Amino acid sequence: MIGIVGGVGPLAGLDIVKKIIEETIASTDQEHLPVLLSSQPNKISDRTAYLLGKTAENPAYAIVQIILELEKTGATVAAIPCHTAHASRIFDVVKEELIEAKSRIRLLHMVEETAAYIQLHYGKIDVGVLATTGTKNTGLYPGVLAHYDLKAIEPDEQLQESVHAAIYDKTYGIKAVSSPVSNRARQELITSIAELKKAGAQAIILGGAEFPLAISEKESAGLPIIDPNRILARALVREIDIQKLREL
Repeated sequence: MIGIVGGVGPLAGLDIVKKIIEETIASTDQEHLPVLLSSQPNKISDRTAYLLGKTAENPAYAIVQIILELEKTGATVAAIPCHTAHASRIFDVVKEELIEAKSRIRLLHMVEETAAYIQLHYGKIDVGVLATTGTKNTGLYPGVLAHYDLKAIEPDEQLQESVHAAIYDKTYGIKAVSSPVSNRARQELITSIAELKKAGAQAIILGGAEFPLAISEKESAGLPIIDPNRILARALVREIDIQKLREL
């Protein structure tokens, strides 16, 4: 069984479940893989707020409890569709706590899976990264991408404010207006993609788990759009039964 830690944000969890179904070879209901989504946003503190020092509560501990609940119900592989949760200050604690609890569940790393995918399918390229300010400040993507001989191109300070607002602005950001996403949030992301292209990006990573809700196209400004939600969905299918994984 696949286990998904939802609620970070809530629609990102649904998005990855949808993509697991889309990436599975199946002709009947019964041929699809068992998936358990646990969406408990009330328990998990904001990841970006923690990394920016706006709250002292590390969301890792709540994430661990949800993973253990998923494992108890039958999940053998799990994932967290939230890039910020993969920053070392959070993800390392999750791993340590799972070891302490003697968990046997396999927890996939969203950013590692994304970097490996890009290296395999695009080779050594410069990759633009759209992410929340919390994720950007940790250096998460540049660090992981460098291990795969990939260079990260990130927004400058002014452009980063627009990217972050596309998620967190209380009037038009995706956290507040998510179904459908506001035109302003979508347009700010499209503009940011064009700016990263000018800076040398050859592909764009949607490094916020809710960004694919706004950008569903396979390319923008003539650049390939890398959707980590779909990559993670494919990795989860692979881990359960590689024979069920659709070809790209």
